[in-house]
Amino acid sequence: MKAGIQTALAVMFPPRCLGCGGIVDSDFALCGPCWRDTPFITGLSCDACGVQLPGQGGGGPVHCDDCLRRPRPWSQGRSVLMYRDLARRLVMALKHGQRTEIARPAALWMARAGADLVRPDMIVAPVPLHWSRLFRRGFNQSALLADAVARHVGLAHCPDLLSRPRRTRSLDHRSVSERFDELHDAIRVHPGRHRRVAGKPVLLVDDVMTSGATLAAATDALRQAGSGDVFVLTLARVAKDA
Repeated sequence: MKAGIQTALAVMFPPRCLGCGGIVDSDFALCGPCWRDTPFITGLSCDACGVQLPGQGGGGPVHCDDCLRRPRPWSQGRSVLMYRDLARRLVMALKHGQRTEIARPAALWMARAGADLVRPDMIVAPVPLHWSRLFRRGFNQSALLADAVARHVGLAHCPDLLSRPRRTRSLDHRSVSERFDELHDAIRVHPGRHRRVAGKPVLLVDDVMTSGATLAAATDALRQAGSGDVFVLTLARVAKDA
């Protein structure tokens, strides 16, 4: 009976591509053309932020110009997509279009990309939103991703490890220096979570990395609270040509 109902529902409401809305074989999938047009990061990438780099690997960790120019306070970083084209549309749909179902496959991609960052006793935590933005949006897209990533890699998820007591201004169209100034001391470890984070490695999860100012502020807060090494994992990375 149950199988018959599921079959009927599949006929009435077939799975749709997350990108174009076309019919696909399974839920939460991309069709062939959309998969081909999605700028997944493959091959050589920056060991600190995950951005794709020209050339081939094999000679040890390498870093992009941005990370060489401004060394990151975290240990390593990975990303899944270059923030352009269909990848940008997917991120925007998740973030502003109430398309929370995108978090499900995105988190699986992230878990695979960040598999080598996993450490014993690591805590997975999202970059927080200020309460006013959380109230307006209704959810924190980074928390959705972090929760699913944690389940995929078998780690503990602490959604309120970090807080954002001060609402920052929009970072759109601001310079790198302005972004870092605006985020300075804007993120804190939750007062009730200091013991939990003490000495523990942390995997910070966010949807997009642009300048790295938000992730740097979160990393600084964790290190000041006595955490172990901090690693970052993002769904998408903005590059200069994005």
